[in-house]
Amino acid sequence: MDLTYSDEDQRFRADVRGWLEEHLTGDFATLRGLGGSGREQEAYGDRLAWNRHLAEHGWTCVGWPTEYGGRGLGLMQQVIFHEEYARANAPSRVNHLGEELLGPTLIAFGSDAQKERFLPGIRAVEELWCQGYSEPGAGSDLANVQTKARLDGEEWVIDGQKVWTSNAQDAAWIFVLARTEPGSTRHHGLSFLLVPLDQEGVEIRPIEQLTGDSEFNEVFFTGARTSADLVVGEPGDGWRVAMGLLGFERGVSTLGQQVGFARELDGVVALAKDNGAFDDPVIRDRLARSRVELEVMRLNALRGLSATVAGEGSSSGGGAASIAKLVWANWHRDLGELAMAVAGPDGLTVRGAPYDLDPWQRLFLFSRADTIYGGSDEIQRNILAERVLHLPKEPKG
Repeated sequence: MDLTYSDEDQRFRADVRGWLEEHLTGDFATLRGLGGSGREQEAYGDRLAWNRHLAEHGWTCVGWPTEYGGRGLGLMQQVIFHEEYARANAPSRVNHLGEELLGPTLIAFGSDAQKERFLPGIRAVEELWCQGYSEPGAGSDLANVQTKARLDGEEWVIDGQKVWTSNAQDAAWIFVLARTEPGSTRHHGLSFLLVPLDQEGVEIRPIEQLTGDSEFNEVFFTGARTSADLVVGEPGDGWRVAMGLLGFERGVSTLGQQVGFARELDGVVALAKDNGAFDDPVIRDRLARSRVELEVMRLNALRGLSATVAGEGSSSGGGAASIAKLVWANWHRDLGELAMAVAGPDGLTVRGAPYDLDPWQRLFLFSRADTIYGGSDEIQRNILAERVLHLPKEPKG
């Protein structure tokens, strides 16, 4: 991949930076740095208003084709947008699951009617979505899904449970991977359904996390219903659609994520210099190593994205998506541990009652989940071993 920016790219970067400087003012200025992993409920209503402000000015869904309301930006300009958004310390957007995951999935696999019905609401941030994949017995082993759906006339009837459902309490819709063929197992007989949450038969229970937040939820379906035509792709073809969506999950927004990582690392370095931990040669070595690893991570992400744009899948691209997930998740978890080492004894007590965490404690606690959600380390290593290196499959007990 050519990592140089054209004159057009540089002008676009200036446009994005200028727009953010102009609009992250007034009431919106107070939102800088708010939200993100472990803090999804922080200033939620105000961040929703900001996200809709972005939509009004054409800054949502920038990579979508223009016929679906996007800007049709190429890879490099999408990278530039996410980098500048992160550098501006703009608030975390509330529409990630709709904009970055479901929208591209509908464009790739959905019917014309589904695109017409749902894409405008996603682009305008008027309808928010959550993801119904994981279950108590089907997290990293997603093929073990047990939630069932059956056709009853013109509707699907859904029974089962989903868990770790991010921001379900604020969403209007959920995309659900459910087993629709009785007796089917593993990847077979699954369907990808679009289900409204505001109905009898749906119960949402927030899960309190180590950070004290509750962005994750359990969702229970007891005779919940959705229209028969709200299956994406063909019935029974849900695994292919679900895997297509996961491919979009590791897209260009990861470059913006890494700008956020760099800001966190800068903060840890500043803390070390302020409290004297920087004088410890071991701490200095760990900080320097983190900086080098972060730059390598960025270049690796660009390489993986360029392979995807060139039409290479995970295997032909050397398992880039799995490698990237392993690298960033472990780097970020290690940064949380490094932050606690830098904080020293001060990291052991909260700032105030009842549970007022500082940013470094929150980073340490939430980043424990990084190696689990979005595909656990163990699953990513199995993918690389079996599909890329063609090693024997792991024995099943």
